[in-house]
Amino acid sequence: MNATQLFLGVIFSSIGLGYFMYGKKQQRTVPLVCGIGLMVYSYFFDSNLAIIGIGCILSIIPYFLRA
Repeated sequence: MNATQLFLGVIFSSIGLGYFMYGKKQQRTVPLVCGIGLMVYSYFFDSNLAIIGIGCILSIIPYFLRA
């Protein structure tokens, strides 16, 4: 793991923490699940592009799915 991956993990994990707290407080499933996904997924990928791509996708899913 290099410094870029660590930095990206911190950025997307903090976004995920915000989604998680919002989803838990509002009892909304989509932000809760995306928040957990954002906090965990960076441990499983080594590519910077994969971390950025998946992080961006998981970050915008709650905007489009309002369930």
